[in-house]
Amino acid sequence: MLAVHADWSMDPRKRWMSVARPHGEGWRIDAPTPVGDLSNWTVRLLATANGGAVALGVDLPLGLPRAYASQHTREPDFPAFLRALRHNPDFFRVCATLDELTPTRPFYPARGVAGMTRASHAEALNLGSPSGLSRHCDRATAHRPAGAPLFWTLGANQTGKAALTAWRDWLLPDLTVETPLCLWPFEGTLHNLLAPGTVTVAETYPAEVMRSLGLKMSGSKRRQSDRVALANALEGAMAKLHAHPTEALKLALTEGFGPDAAGEDRFDSLIGVLGVLAVLTGQQPDFLPDDPWITRWEGWVLGQTALPLIG
Repeated sequence: MLAVHADWSMDPRKRWMSVARPHGEGWRIDAPTPVGDLSNWTVRLLATANGGAVALGVDLPLGLPRAYASQHTREPDFPAFLRALRHNPDFFRVCATLDELTPTRPFYPARGVAGMTRASHAEALNLGSPSGLSRHCDRATAHRPAGAPLFWTLGANQTGKAALTAWRDWLLPDLTVETPLCLWPFEGTLHNLLAPGTVTVAETYPAEVMRSLGLKMSGSKRRQSDRVALANALEGAMAKLHAHPTEALKLALTEGFGPDAAGEDRFDSLIGVLGVLAVLTGQQPDFLPDDPWITRWEGWVLGQTALPLIG
């Protein structure tokens, strides 16, 4: 089995993954490497696993808000919806104005324009209030603020572009050709999906992982010096998971994952794979709320146990 986490970006240069392999009675974690070509990424992961299962965490939305799914979909669940998008390539074209918004083109805005608010976005899609744009796992909990809604594509606090590129350029092509790829939690629990020769994809949130592992950063993950200051705590978190860094990863830790702009992405890829390992080893539960909308349409964040403050 492999445990993998990819930190996602619209920019291929900022897509990095960390890989953990079984080693003795624990795990060994490699230094982050680029995700690379999406057209054969799943196949490469399967080859690296050498016939074993791959648990793949990705820092991007997997699922649709229930307000949208209840009105604008005919498929039985989110994986079927994704497969059907091969007949609607316009779904991935970001709207420049509110007038362009339709249920079949929900991503907005392409750029900053007058009248650009989440309230007007929700109204144009007939989703009621701005909360209709969000899944339950996007909403604030007692431990963290709310995340960005799925279809919003502008500003630093947005996830729409990550979802758009991953769905269009990786998941949809792989699902269309029946690659052995499963989507958690829509197709089962994580441990039940981890069959030999398959890649099971789960949504992750590195900030949620840091909280659950007791990791606290002084400053910003965007600063190399602040990442360096967390190196010892990261090694301690790995030790609790019976995971050990390779020499290359030890060097990356001491260097704060490098001075370039992708340093924070390499850092997040490691945080994410620790979250995947925490669930695989049982130190963090494979928790899902008892809600069919979540298991069929909205999805959930792997390892998240806190429910939204407002339903």
